[in-house]
Amino acid sequence: MKDLDNIPAVMADIGARAKAAASELAMASAADKSAALNAAADAVWARRDEIIAANAKDLDYGRDKELSSAMMDRLMLDEPRIQGICDGLRAVAGQDDPVGEVLAEWNQPSGLNIRRVRTPLGVIGVIYESRPNVTADAGALCLKSGNAVILRGGSESFHSSGAIHACLVDGLRAAGLPEDAIQLVPTRDRAAVQEMLTMTQSIDVIVPRGGKGLVGLVQREARVPVFAHLEGIVHIYIDKAADPQKAIDVVMNAKTRRTGICGAAECLLIHRDVAEGLGTAVIRTLMDAGVEVRAGEGLQAPEGVIAATDQDWGCEHLDMIISAKRVDNIEAAIAHIRQYGSNHTDCILTEDADAADQFFRELDSAILMHNASTQFADGGEFGMGAEIGIATGKMHARGPVGAAQLTSFKYLVVGDGTTRA
Repeated sequence: MKDLDNIPAVMADIGARAKAAASELAMASAADKSAALNAAADAVWARRDEIIAANAKDLDYGRDKELSSAMMDRLMLDEPRIQGICDGLRAVAGQDDPVGEVLAEWNQPSGLNIRRVRTPLGVIGVIYESRPNVTADAGALCLKSGNAVILRGGSESFHSSGAIHACLVDGLRAAGLPEDAIQLVPTRDRAAVQEMLTMTQSIDVIVPRGGKGLVGLVQREARVPVFAHLEGIVHIYIDKAADPQKAIDVVMNAKTRRTGICGAAECLLIHRDVAEGLGTAVIRTLMDAGVEVRAGEGLQAPEGVIAATDQDWGCEHLDMIISAKRVDNIEAAIAHIRQYGSNHTDCILTEDADAADQFFRELDSAILMHNASTQFADGGEFGMGAEIGIATGKMHARGPVGAAQLTSFKYLVVGDGTTRA
């Protein structure tokens, strides 16, 4: 490793080694990749005390920086969360290997046989804040999909990410795979991020995971293609045909299970026909759980509700706060989501199949849900083992980005001395 005072040189060296490792990793067997991930899971659990001790340093750093409670929650690791990291590594290890999968095959009248098969993207750059578990998730998914990865964790998670990364390297070493396949940028210096955004010769795609500031910076300044979502402005529409108990259960889970994740509900839209009955019951249940409700006109009856302002629409609270609005019908709900949503995740609660079909048909969010908590907007819950992020763009990847979404494809064309007329 070069002198850390020379960030461009450090990053150029990391990029060159990642590119070399990607060439080797693209040919690695499914068995070797799975063995590396299972060995990494073993190492994470065996070294959990070291990881928790490293995390304690990061929590002290976070407190000194006066991070919000939501950010501190994202940063914190304990044994159950470390067990979750191990489970995620093993889940990815157990999945089918996407590399080489035949997506389509056909024969042409010319005599050619053509196959479209999955192939790795190459080198993935992941820039993330706070959540140290992203180190394991991103490393695992990139390895599974045959990609090398350059990880740049947040300054807050510097020690935790380093401890987890060491376990991933243990796994690579145990399986005989190149240790440079998963690299962690060894500095908190933000100049390293700026370098990554322009490393077009060695990085094939950037995935940012973090707040609006980080993602906005990456989307504005990256010369490398980006998979990202800027915000998770998640809406739940309670239709006039909603089942009351389902509505209360889903809204409570969607808002309060974990408020700091991108799938947390941020805005309720309530059909006017059920605003006074079910709507009031949902709002009171939220308030009883400690949620601050900022309600629009017609929903301010329960004592303690705060009158919403224009700034509350299209706001990602990431806290025990939710906006609420009465709407005249499903068309009004859809119009509101189109205006204020972020194309991340939106949900309808209804027993009317036609209403659910209309909601699914007329909205274009990456994830649309019917009678299910938006907290399921997660690659692990989609059966991907883990996710490297959520993508809301329309090119290449949308929704949870798992191993399969980190591949491209190539065409394998076979003839028998075939020539073109």
